[in-house]
Amino acid sequence: MTVTTIGSAQVHVDAEGFLTEYDEWNEDLAGQLAAQIGITLTDAHWKAIRFLREDYQAMGETATLRRVSTQAGMPIKELFQLFPGKPAKKMAYIAGLPKPVGCV
Repeated sequence: MTVTTIGSAQVHVDAEGFLTEYDEWNEDLAGQLAAQIGITLTDAHWKAIRFLREDYQAMGETATLRRVSTQAGMPIKELFQLFPGKPAKKMAYIAGLPKPVGCV
């Protein structure tokens, strides 16, 4: 694991830049992570991110795009608009969670 500085926080990340320590994440850090990938967070973004954080605590793994869609009530099309390109990967990155299984 590597330690890097994001904003004023020192955090542990893996080789792809995903946080590896759940408790190092906070909402300010999420805003900085989002900005690094060109996303400005809105209430809709926060709905997905907060769902992911809560679901991770309950399930022990990062939710898939389908799970976010069905359980959080957010259509997949909307998730692609909010997190263009690779929404599951981008949501997990911003939420400070491991990359979802099956994500390339």
